[in-house]
Amino acid sequence: MLPAYLLALREGVEAALILGIVLSTLRTLNRSDLNRSAWAGASVAAAASLAVAVGLRLVGATLVEPAEQIFEGTAMLLAAAILTWMLFWVNRQARHQRTGIAAQVRGSLARRPIFWLAFLAVFREGVELALFLLAVGSNSAPLQTLTGALLGIATAALLGWLAFSSSRRLPLRLFFRATNLLLLLVAAGLVAHGIHEFAEIGWLPTLIDPLYDVNGFLSEDSFLGSLLKAMFGYNGNPSLLEALVYAGYLAVLGLLVSLQSHPARLQSAA
Repeated sequence: MLPAYLLALREGVEAALILGIVLSTLRTLNRSDLNRSAWAGASVAAAASLAVAVGLRLVGATLVEPAEQIFEGTAMLLAAAILTWMLFWVNRQARHQRTGIAAQVRGSLARRPIFWLAFLAVFREGVELALFLLAVGSNSAPLQTLTGALLGIATAALLGWLAFSSSRRLPLRLFFRATNLLLLLVAAGLVAHGIHEFAEIGWLPTLIDPLYDVNGFLSEDSFLGSLLKAMFGYNGNPSLLEALVYAGYLAVLGLLVSLQSHPARLQSAA
C-alpha cells in the first residue's frame, strides 16, 4: 500500500499544482469564466486515466507464462525509466514550471480551449500513475494498491488546495527532494524485479542464484520483509545479476541526480 500511496501522492501533487497554476492564471487574466472548462478537462482526464489503469490490470491478469513475465518485466522497466526521467526533470524544470504553464494558458486562450490544456496535463500524470501502480501492484494485493492510491490522491488534493488557498507557503521543494530519494529506491527495486522476471524465463543469466539467502533472518513473508518488498523491491535471496543491477542503478543514478542538483560540482570536475 505504501508504494501506491507514495506514487499517487507524488503524481497527484504534480497534477494538483498544474491545475492550480492554470486556475490562478485564469483568475489573473480575469477569465475565471473558463474555470469550468479547466475542471471539466481535469475530470475527464482522471476518468480516462482510471480506464487505462483498469485496462492494464485486466490485460496483465489474462496472461500466462511466459507472456506474464514478459508483460510484468516490461511494465516494471518502463515504469522505472519514467521514474528516472521524472527525477531529472524535476531537478531541471520544477523551478520554471509556474511561468511555463502560465505562458501555455495565455497561448491556449488564443489557439485552443483550456479544456484540452487541463486534460493533457492531468492525463499525462494519470497514465504515468497507472503504469506505476501496475508495476508495484505485483508485490501487493489489488485492494492494498487501490487503497494506497486513493489515499495518496486524497492527500495530494489536500496539499494542492493548501498550496493555493492558504496564506502559508508549503515547503514543496523539501517535499519533492524527500520523495525523490524514496522514488529512487522504488525505481531501483522495479529495475531489479524487472530483470528477475526476464531471468525467470531464461532471457538473462542469473550468474549466481541465489547470491545469498537471508530469509531466515528477514523473510519476505514477514511484516517488515513484505513491507520492504512492496516499497523497495526487497528480495531475501537475489541472484548475482539482480544484486548487481540494484546496486549499480542506485550508485549511477544517485550520483547523477546529486551532480545535477549541485552543478558547481560538475564545473569543478571538468
